[in-house]
Amino acid sequence: MSKYILGIDQGTQSTKVTIFDTLGHKIVSHTEQLREIQLGDNGEALHPDDDLWTSLKETCNKVFEKFEGNKDDIIGVGLLSIRCCRALLKENGELASPVQSWMDIRLSRPYEPEDDEVRYCTTTTGYLTHRLTGETKDTRSNYVGPWPIDPENLEWFEDEEKYTTPRDMLFELVDPATVLGEVTAEASKLTGIPAGIPVVSTSNDKAVEGLGAGITDDGTVLVSLGTYITSMMMGDEYDSEPENYFTNPGATPGEFLYESSGIRRGMSTVTWIKDLLGSDVIEEAEKRDISPENYLNMLAEDIPAGSNGLYTVLHWLPRPNKQHERGIMIGFNGTHKGPHMFRSILEGIALTMYNNSQAMCDELDIDLNEIVVSGGGSKGDLFMQIFSDIYGVPAHRNEVNGAAGLGSAICAALALDVYDSREEAIEKMVRHEDTFTPDLETHEFYQEINEKVYKHIPQHNEQLLKKSHNILNEE
Repeated sequence: MSKYILGIDQGTQSTKVTIFDTLGHKIVSHTEQLREIQLGDNGEALHPDDDLWTSLKETCNKVFEKFEGNKDDIIGVGLLSIRCCRALLKENGELASPVQSWMDIRLSRPYEPEDDEVRYCTTTTGYLTHRLTGETKDTRSNYVGPWPIDPENLEWFEDEEKYTTPRDMLFELVDPATVLGEVTAEASKLTGIPAGIPVVSTSNDKAVEGLGAGITDDGTVLVSLGTYITSMMMGDEYDSEPENYFTNPGATPGEFLYESSGIRRGMSTVTWIKDLLGSDVIEEAEKRDISPENYLNMLAEDIPAGSNGLYTVLHWLPRPNKQHERGIMIGFNGTHKGPHMFRSILEGIALTMYNNSQAMCDELDIDLNEIVVSGGGSKGDLFMQIFSDIYGVPAHRNEVNGAAGLGSAICAALALDVYDSREEAIEKMVRHEDTFTPDLETHEFYQEINEKVYKHIPQHNEQLLKKSHNILNEE
Protein backbone atom coordinates (compact mmCIF):
# COMPACT_ATOMS: atom_id res chain seq x y z
CA MET A 1 0.00 0.00 0.00
CA SER A 2 1.38 3.41 -1.00
CA LYS A 3 2.14 6.03 1.61
CA TYR A 4 2.19 9.72 0.77
CA ILE A 5 3.90 12.92 1.89
CA LEU A 6 2.54 16.43 1.43
CA GLY A 7 5.30 18.79 0.26
CA ILE A 8 4.67 22.52 0.74
CA ASP A 9 6.75 24.87 -1.40
CA GLN A 10 5.89 28.53 -0.92
CA GLY A 11 7.89 31.05 -2.93
CA THR A 12 7.70 34.78 -3.54
CA GLN A 13 5.21 34.45 -6.38
CA SER A 14 3.20 31.31 -5.59
CA THR A 15 2.28 28.56 -3.15
CA LYS A 16 2.64 25.04 -4.49
CA VAL A 17 1.48 21.91 -2.68
CA THR A 18 2.38 18.48 -4.04
CA ILE A 19 1.50 15.01 -2.83
CA PHE A 20 4.42 12.61 -3.39
CA ASP A 21 4.73 8.93 -2.74
CA THR A 22 7.71 7.81 -0.69
CA LEU A 23 9.69 7.09 -3.88
CA GLY A 24 9.46 10.75 -4.91
CA HIS A 25 6.87 10.31 -7.65
CA LYS A 26 4.54 13.28 -7.99
CA ILE A 27 0.98 12.07 -7.49
CA VAL A 28 -0.89 15.37 -7.72
CA SER A 29 -0.04 19.04 -7.40
CA HIS A 30 -1.67 22.44 -7.31
CA THR A 31 -0.30 25.97 -7.43
CA GLU A 32 -1.95 29.22 -6.40
CA GLN A 33 -0.42 32.55 -7.34
CA LEU A 34 0.31 34.91 -4.49
CA ARG A 35 -0.85 38.49 -4.73
CA GLU A 36 1.64 41.01 -6.06
CA ILE A 37 4.13 42.33 -3.51
CA GLN A 38 3.17 45.81 -2.29
CA LEU A 39 6.20 48.06 -2.86
CA GLY A 40 6.38 51.35 -0.98
CA ASP A 41 8.38 54.44 -1.85
CA ASN A 42 10.28 54.06 1.44
CA GLY A 43 11.70 50.65 0.46
CA GLU A 44 9.02 48.57 2.16
CA ALA A 45 7.86 45.39 0.42
CA LEU A 46 4.90 43.50 1.89
CA HIS A 47 2.89 40.38 1.22
CA PRO A 48 -0.57 41.97 1.35
CA ASP A 49 -3.00 41.10 4.13
CA ASP A 50 -2.50 37.46 5.25
CA ASP A 51 -1.68 36.22 1.78
CA LEU A 52 0.78 33.45 2.71
CA TRP A 53 -1.69 31.66 4.99
CA THR A 54 -4.69 32.37 2.75
CA SER A 55 -2.94 30.92 -0.30
CA LEU A 56 -1.74 27.88 1.65
CA LYS A 57 -5.30 27.10 2.73
CA GLU A 58 -6.61 27.49 -0.82
CA THR A 59 -3.81 25.44 -2.37
CA CYS A 60 -4.22 22.56 0.09
CA ASN A 61 -7.96 22.37 -0.50
CA LYS A 62 -7.50 22.44 -4.28
CA VAL A 63 -4.88 19.69 -4.23
CA PHE A 64 -7.16 17.45 -2.19
CA GLU A 65 -9.94 18.00 -4.75
CA LYS A 66 -7.58 16.41 -7.31
CA PHE A 67 -6.23 13.66 -5.03
CA GLU A 68 -7.83 10.29 -5.70
CA GLY A 69 -6.00 8.39 -2.97
CA ASN A 70 -6.84 7.89 0.69
CA LYS A 71 -5.99 10.83 2.96
CA ASP A 72 -5.34 8.33 5.75
CA ASP A 73 -2.26 7.19 3.82
CA ILE A 74 -0.62 10.62 4.15
CA ILE A 75 2.10 10.19 6.78
CA GLY A 76 3.49 13.71 7.07
CA VAL A 77 3.80 17.29 5.85
CA GLY A 78 7.09 18.96 4.86
CA LEU A 79 6.78 22.71 5.43
CA LEU A 80 8.82 25.13 3.31
CA SER A 81 8.29 28.85 2.84
CA ILE A 82 10.24 31.88 1.63
CA ARG A 83 13.45 32.70 3.47
CA CYS A 84 14.67 36.09 4.61
CA CYS A 85 11.17 37.36 5.39
CA ARG A 86 9.84 38.62 8.73
CA ALA A 87 6.49 37.83 10.34
CA LEU A 88 5.32 39.80 13.39
CA LEU A 89 2.64 37.96 15.36
CA LYS A 90 0.13 38.85 18.02
CA GLU A 91 -0.22 36.78 21.19
CA ASN A 92 -2.89 34.62 19.50
CA GLY A 93 -0.59 33.83 16.55
CA GLU A 94 -2.32 36.08 14.04
CA LEU A 95 -0.30 38.61 12.05
CA ALA A 96 0.15 41.99 13.71
CA SER A 97 1.02 43.42 10.26
CA PRO A 98 1.60 42.01 6.76
CA VAL A 99 4.64 39.77 6.31
CA GLN A 100 7.74 41.72 5.28
CA SER A 101 9.18 40.34 2.03
CA TRP A 102 12.88 39.61 1.60
CA MET A 103 12.88 42.65 -0.70
CA ASP A 104 11.87 44.94 2.19
CA ILE A 105 14.66 47.36 3.15
CA ARG A 106 13.88 46.69 6.84
CA LEU A 107 15.23 43.16 6.45
CA SER A 108 18.71 44.65 6.18
CA ARG A 109 18.67 45.20 9.97
CA PRO A 110 17.39 43.36 13.07
CA TYR A 111 13.85 43.94 14.29
CA GLU A 112 13.40 46.59 16.94
CA PRO A 113 10.18 46.38 18.99
CA GLU A 114 7.94 49.30 18.10
CA ASP A 115 4.41 48.01 18.55
CA ASP A 116 2.98 46.69 21.83
CA GLU A 117 0.66 44.42 19.84
CA VAL A 118 3.63 42.38 18.54
CA ARG A 119 4.33 39.33 20.72
CA TYR A 120 6.51 37.19 18.42
CA CYS A 121 9.04 37.89 15.68
CA THR A 122 9.62 34.91 13.40
CA THR A 123 10.11 33.69 9.85
CA THR A 124 7.49 32.55 7.36
CA THR A 125 8.06 28.91 8.38
CA GLY A 126 7.64 29.83 12.04
CA TYR A 127 4.40 31.65 11.29
CA LEU A 128 2.93 28.82 9.23
CA THR A 129 4.07 26.25 11.79
CA HIS A 130 2.07 28.10 14.42
CA ARG A 131 -0.94 28.28 12.11
CA LEU A 132 -0.81 24.56 11.38
CA THR A 133 0.20 23.16 14.78
CA GLY A 134 -0.16 25.87 17.43
CA GLU A 135 3.52 25.39 18.34
CA THR A 136 6.02 28.24 18.72
CA LYS A 137 8.81 26.27 17.06
CA ASP A 138 10.77 26.87 13.90
CA THR A 139 13.62 25.35 11.90
CA ARG A 140 16.93 26.87 12.93
CA SER A 141 18.03 26.61 9.29
CA ASN A 142 15.69 29.31 7.99
CA TYR A 143 17.33 32.09 10.01
CA VAL A 144 19.39 33.67 7.27
CA GLY A 145 19.99 37.40 7.65
CA PRO A 146 19.39 39.86 10.52
CA TRP A 147 18.68 37.50 13.40
CA PRO A 148 20.48 37.11 16.77
CA ILE A 149 21.76 33.66 15.84
CA ASP A 150 25.22 32.13 15.66
CA PRO A 151 25.57 31.30 11.93
CA GLU A 152 27.81 28.30 12.61
CA ASN A 153 26.07 26.40 15.41
CA LEU A 154 22.62 27.94 14.70
CA GLU A 155 21.79 28.73 18.33
CA TRP A 156 20.43 32.03 19.62
CA PHE A 157 23.22 34.28 20.89
CA GLU A 158 23.38 34.34 24.67
CA ASP A 159 24.45 37.99 24.82
CA GLU A 160 21.08 39.64 24.21
CA GLU A 161 22.52 43.13 24.59
CA LYS A 162 24.13 42.83 21.16
CA TYR A 163 20.75 42.66 19.42
CA THR A 164 17.55 44.64 19.44
CA THR A 165 15.17 41.67 19.09
CA PRO A 166 14.34 40.40 22.61
CA ARG A 167 14.89 36.67 23.16
CA ASP A 168 11.36 36.13 24.47
CA MET A 169 9.95 37.25 21.11
CA LEU A 170 11.75 34.44 19.26
CA PHE A 171 10.56 30.88 18.66
CA GLU A 172 12.20 27.69 19.92
CA LEU A 173 14.69 26.36 17.36
CA VAL A 174 14.72 22.77 16.07
CA ASP A 175 16.87 20.98 13.49
CA PRO A 176 15.65 20.52 9.92
CA ALA A 177 13.93 17.18 9.32
CA THR A 178 12.37 17.29 12.81
CA VAL A 179 8.70 16.93 13.73
CA LEU A 180 7.44 20.37 14.77
CA GLY A 181 4.00 19.29 15.91
CA GLU A 182 0.74 17.90 14.57
CA VAL A 183 -1.97 19.48 12.44
CA THR A 184 -4.66 20.84 14.76
CA ALA A 185 -8.37 20.25 14.30
CA GLU A 186 -8.85 23.92 13.40
CA ALA A 187 -6.04 23.86 10.81
CA SER A 188 -7.45 20.61 9.41
CA LYS A 189 -10.84 22.21 8.92
CA LEU A 190 -9.28 25.15 7.07
CA THR A 191 -6.76 23.26 4.90
CA GLY A 192 -8.18 19.77 4.48
CA ILE A 193 -4.98 18.19 5.85
CA PRO A 194 -5.99 15.39 8.25
CA ALA A 195 -5.75 16.36 11.92
CA GLY A 196 -2.90 14.73 13.81
CA ILE A 197 -0.57 14.48 10.78
CA PRO A 198 3.04 15.37 11.74
CA VAL A 199 4.36 18.68 10.37
CA VAL A 200 8.10 18.49 9.69
CA SER A 201 10.67 21.31 9.66
CA THR A 202 12.76 21.87 6.57
CA SER A 203 15.34 24.64 6.08
CA ASN A 204 15.72 27.82 4.05
CA ASP A 205 14.18 27.49 0.61
CA LYS A 206 17.44 27.29 -1.35
CA ALA A 207 18.90 24.54 0.84
CA VAL A 208 15.70 22.51 0.53
CA GLU A 209 15.75 23.01 -3.22
CA GLY A 210 19.33 21.72 -3.26
CA LEU A 211 18.22 18.62 -1.38
CA GLY A 212 15.30 18.05 -3.75
CA ALA A 213 17.61 18.50 -6.74
CA GLY A 214 19.86 15.77 -5.35
CA ILE A 215 23.09 17.76 -5.19
CA THR A 216 25.95 16.20 -3.25
CA ASP A 217 29.52 17.24 -2.46
CA ASP A 218 30.89 16.16 -5.87
CA GLY A 219 31.41 19.34 -7.90
CA THR A 220 27.81 19.58 -9.07
CA VAL A 221 26.29 23.08 -9.06
CA LEU A 222 22.57 23.70 -8.79
CA VAL A 223 21.25 26.76 -10.63
CA SER A 224 17.97 27.77 -9.04
CA LEU A 225 15.65 29.76 -11.32
CA GLY A 226 13.26 31.69 -9.12
CA THR A 227 12.37 35.26 -8.30
CA TYR A 228 15.84 35.22 -6.80
CA ILE A 229 18.26 33.27 -9.00
CA THR A 230 21.36 31.77 -7.45
CA SER A 231 23.77 28.85 -7.80
CA MET A 232 24.62 26.47 -4.99
CA MET A 233 26.92 23.70 -3.87
CA MET A 234 26.82 21.48 -0.81
CA GLY A 235 29.58 21.34 1.82
CA ASP A 236 30.27 20.37 5.41
CA GLU A 237 32.36 23.31 6.67
CA TYR A 238 31.34 26.80 7.74
CA ASP A 239 33.30 29.72 6.29
CA SER A 240 32.69 33.04 8.05
CA GLU A 241 34.38 35.33 5.52
CA PRO A 242 34.18 34.03 1.95
CA GLU A 243 34.57 36.56 -0.86
CA ASN A 244 32.46 35.05 -3.64
CA TYR A 245 29.76 33.07 -1.90
CA PHE A 246 27.67 32.84 1.25
CA THR A 247 27.69 29.99 3.75
CA ASN A 248 24.12 29.17 4.70
CA PRO A 249 22.53 26.40 6.78
CA GLY A 250 21.91 23.16 4.90
CA ALA A 251 18.80 21.04 4.61
CA THR A 252 19.93 18.33 7.05
CA PRO A 253 21.83 18.71 10.34
CA GLY A 254 25.59 19.28 9.98
CA GLU A 255 25.63 20.35 6.35
CA PHE A 256 26.06 23.78 4.82
CA LEU A 257 25.00 25.34 1.57
CA TYR A 258 27.53 27.39 -0.39
CA GLU A 259 25.61 29.96 -2.37
CA SER A 260 26.96 32.30 -5.01
CA SER A 261 25.90 35.86 -5.63
CA GLY A 262 22.57 35.94 -7.40
CA ILE A 263 20.05 37.92 -9.43
CA ARG A 264 17.25 39.73 -7.60
CA ARG A 265 13.89 39.59 -9.38
CA GLY A 266 15.59 37.19 -11.78
CA MET A 267 12.80 35.20 -13.40
CA SER A 268 10.47 38.14 -12.91
CA THR A 269 12.50 39.70 -15.73
CA VAL A 270 11.26 36.97 -18.06
CA THR A 271 7.69 37.81 -17.02
CA TRP A 272 8.50 41.49 -17.58
CA ILE A 273 9.61 40.97 -21.19
CA LYS A 274 6.60 38.75 -21.90
CA ASP A 275 4.26 41.48 -20.63
CA LEU A 276 6.22 44.17 -22.47
CA LEU A 277 5.86 42.37 -25.79
CA GLY A 278 2.12 42.51 -25.33
CA SER A 279 -1.05 40.77 -26.32
CA ASP A 280 0.21 39.55 -29.70
CA VAL A 281 2.43 37.01 -27.95
CA ILE A 282 -0.36 35.85 -25.68
CA GLU A 283 -2.89 35.56 -28.50
CA GLU A 284 -0.53 33.60 -30.76
CA ALA A 285 0.38 31.28 -27.88
CA GLU A 286 -3.31 30.63 -27.24
CA LYS A 287 -3.82 29.73 -30.92
CA ARG A 288 -1.02 27.19 -30.63
CA ASP A 289 -2.30 25.94 -27.26
CA ILE A 290 1.05 26.63 -25.57
CA SER A 291 2.21 29.07 -22.90
CA PRO A 292 3.48 32.53 -23.92
CA GLU A 293 6.91 31.56 -22.55
CA ASN A 294 7.00 28.47 -24.77
CA TYR A 295 6.02 30.55 -27.78
CA LEU A 296 8.81 33.05 -27.06
CA ASN A 297 11.23 30.13 -26.69
CA MET A 298 10.21 28.93 -30.16
CA LEU A 299 10.87 32.38 -31.66
CA ALA A 300 14.17 32.82 -29.81
CA GLU A 301 15.51 29.47 -31.06
CA ASP A 302 15.98 31.12 -34.46
CA ILE A 303 18.07 33.93 -32.96
CA PRO A 304 21.83 33.22 -33.09
CA ALA A 305 23.90 32.89 -29.92
CA GLY A 306 24.83 36.34 -28.64
CA SER A 307 21.50 37.84 -29.77
CA ASN A 308 23.26 39.80 -32.49
CA GLY A 309 25.21 41.88 -29.97
CA LEU A 310 22.35 42.66 -27.57
CA TYR A 311 23.46 42.26 -23.94
CA THR A 312 21.32 42.39 -20.79
CA VAL A 313 22.52 43.12 -17.25
CA LEU A 314 19.92 41.91 -14.76
CA HIS A 315 19.77 44.62 -12.08
CA TRP A 316 16.00 45.07 -12.25
CA LEU A 317 16.04 45.22 -8.41
CA PRO A 318 19.13 46.84 -6.85
CA ARG A 319 20.96 45.37 -3.90
CA PRO A 320 20.30 47.19 -0.60
CA ASN A 321 23.85 48.53 -0.47
CA LYS A 322 23.89 49.56 -4.15
CA GLN A 323 20.67 51.45 -4.65
CA HIS A 324 22.00 53.06 -7.84
CA GLU A 325 21.94 49.78 -9.77
CA ARG A 326 19.61 49.55 -12.77
CA GLY A 327 18.93 46.94 -15.41
CA ILE A 328 20.70 47.51 -18.70
CA MET A 329 20.07 46.44 -22.30
CA ILE A 330 22.88 47.61 -24.53
CA GLY A 331 23.72 47.05 -28.19
CA PHE A 332 20.45 47.68 -30.01
CA ASN A 333 20.27 48.19 -33.75
CA GLY A 334 17.52 48.05 -36.33
CA THR A 335 17.64 44.26 -36.65
CA HIS A 336 16.54 43.62 -33.07
CA LYS A 337 13.01 42.57 -32.32
CA GLY A 338 11.17 41.03 -29.37
CA PRO A 339 12.72 37.54 -29.69
CA HIS A 340 16.20 39.10 -29.57
CA MET A 341 15.29 40.84 -26.31
CA PHE A 342 13.87 37.61 -24.89
CA ARG A 343 16.96 35.57 -25.80
CA SER A 344 19.25 38.33 -24.52
CA ILE A 345 17.58 38.11 -21.12
CA LEU A 346 18.04 34.31 -21.04
CA GLU A 347 21.69 34.70 -22.04
CA GLY A 348 22.18 37.48 -19.47
CA ILE A 349 20.85 35.26 -16.71
CA ALA A 350 23.05 32.33 -17.76
CA LEU A 351 26.20 34.46 -18.22
CA THR A 352 25.72 36.18 -14.87
CA MET A 353 25.20 32.90 -13.07
CA TYR A 354 28.16 31.28 -14.85
CA ASN A 355 30.43 34.08 -13.64
CA ASN A 356 29.03 33.84 -10.12
CA SER A 357 29.25 30.03 -10.06
CA GLN A 358 32.80 30.01 -11.37
CA ALA A 359 33.95 32.59 -8.81
CA MET A 360 32.48 30.41 -6.04
CA CYS A 361 34.12 27.23 -7.37
CA ASP A 362 37.49 28.94 -7.85
CA GLU A 363 37.49 30.16 -4.25
CA LEU A 364 36.51 26.72 -2.98
CA ASP A 365 39.13 25.11 -5.28
CA ILE A 366 36.48 22.87 -6.80
CA ASP A 367 36.16 21.85 -10.44
CA LEU A 368 32.69 22.56 -11.78
CA ASN A 369 31.75 19.22 -13.40
CA GLU A 370 28.06 19.51 -14.20
CA ILE A 371 24.98 21.55 -13.34
CA VAL A 372 21.41 20.82 -12.39
CA VAL A 373 18.89 23.53 -13.32
CA SER A 374 15.66 23.75 -11.33
CA GLY A 375 12.61 26.00 -11.28
CA GLY A 376 10.00 26.84 -13.86
CA GLY A 377 12.52 28.26 -16.34
CA SER A 378 14.20 24.87 -16.70
CA LYS A 379 11.14 23.59 -18.59
CA GLY A 380 12.37 25.45 -21.66
CA ASP A 381 14.76 23.42 -23.84
CA LEU A 382 16.31 26.60 -25.24
CA PHE A 383 17.18 27.92 -21.78
CA MET A 384 18.66 24.55 -20.78
CA GLN A 385 20.83 24.48 -23.91
CA ILE A 386 21.98 28.07 -23.31
CA PHE A 387 23.04 27.08 -19.79
CA SER A 388 24.97 24.06 -21.05
CA ASP A 389 26.65 26.05 -23.84
CA ILE A 390 27.66 28.92 -21.53
CA TYR A 391 28.85 26.72 -18.65
CA GLY A 392 30.49 24.22 -21.00
CA VAL A 393 29.32 21.21 -18.97
CA PRO A 394 26.29 18.86 -19.03
CA ALA A 395 23.10 20.47 -17.73
CA HIS A 396 20.56 18.16 -16.09
CA ARG A 397 16.82 18.68 -15.77
CA ASN A 398 15.20 16.52 -13.12
CA GLU A 399 12.04 14.45 -13.32
CA VAL A 400 10.49 16.61 -10.58
CA ASN A 401 11.00 20.16 -11.73
CA GLY A 402 9.85 21.70 -8.45
CA ALA A 403 12.92 20.59 -6.48
CA ALA A 404 11.99 22.60 -3.38
CA GLY A 405 8.68 20.76 -2.98
CA LEU A 406 10.42 17.41 -3.34
CA GLY A 407 13.09 18.56 -0.88
CA SER A 408 10.43 19.33 1.72
CA ALA A 409 9.01 15.83 1.19
CA ILE A 410 12.51 14.35 1.64
CA CYS A 411 12.86 16.20 4.96
CA ALA A 412 9.57 14.65 6.07
CA ALA A 413 10.71 11.20 4.92
CA LEU A 414 13.89 11.55 6.99
CA ALA A 415 12.06 12.81 10.08
CA LEU A 416 9.60 9.92 9.89
CA ASP A 417 12.33 7.28 9.39
CA VAL A 418 11.25 6.33 5.89
CA TYR A 419 14.95 6.58 5.03
CA ASP A 420 18.00 6.47 7.25
CA SER A 421 20.15 9.07 5.51
CA ARG A 422 20.19 11.98 3.09
CA GLU A 423 22.07 9.83 0.56
CA GLU A 424 19.53 7.01 0.69
CA ALA A 425 16.60 9.41 0.35
CA ILE A 426 18.17 11.09 -2.70
CA GLU A 427 18.93 7.72 -4.30
CA LYS A 428 15.31 6.61 -3.90
CA MET A 429 13.47 9.90 -4.54
CA VAL A 430 15.48 12.02 -7.06
CA ARG A 431 15.91 11.21 -10.76
CA HIS A 432 17.23 13.07 -13.83
CA GLU A 433 14.75 13.46 -16.68
CA ASP A 434 17.12 14.59 -19.43
CA THR A 435 20.57 16.05 -20.00
CA PHE A 436 21.76 18.81 -22.36
CA THR A 437 25.37 18.67 -23.56
CA PRO A 438 27.35 21.74 -24.66
CA ASP A 439 28.19 22.61 -28.23
CA LEU A 440 31.88 23.36 -27.79
CA GLU A 441 32.06 25.88 -30.64
CA THR A 442 29.14 27.83 -29.14
CA HIS A 443 30.75 27.57 -25.70
CA GLU A 444 33.98 29.11 -27.02
CA PHE A 445 31.96 31.93 -28.62
CA TYR A 446 30.14 32.66 -25.36
CA GLN A 447 33.46 32.58 -23.50
CA GLU A 448 34.88 35.22 -25.83
CA ILE A 449 31.97 37.64 -25.55
CA ASN A 450 31.86 37.09 -21.79
CA GLU A 451 35.56 37.76 -21.21
CA LYS A 452 35.89 40.64 -23.66
CA VAL A 453 32.49 42.34 -23.35
CA TYR A 454 29.79 41.11 -20.98
CA LYS A 455 31.85 41.01 -17.75
CA HIS A 456 32.85 44.65 -18.21
CA ILE A 457 29.45 46.26 -18.86
CA PRO A 458 28.48 46.84 -15.18
CA GLN A 459 31.75 48.52 -14.17
CA HIS A 460 31.80 50.77 -17.26
CA ASN A 461 28.31 52.05 -16.38
CA GLU A 462 28.78 52.22 -12.59
CA GLN A 463 29.65 55.90 -12.27
CA LEU A 464 26.94 57.04 -14.71
CA LEU A 465 24.27 55.12 -12.78
CA LYS A 466 25.49 56.59 -9.49
CA LYS A 467 25.18 60.11 -10.94
CA SER A 468 21.71 59.31 -12.29
CA HIS A 469 20.61 57.93 -8.92
CA ASN A 470 21.81 61.06 -7.14
CA ILE A 471 19.97 63.33 -9.60
CA LEU A 472 16.74 61.34 -9.36
CA ASN A 473 16.85 61.27 -5.56
CA GLU A 474 17.80 64.89 -4.89
CA GLU A 475 15.68 66.28 -2.06
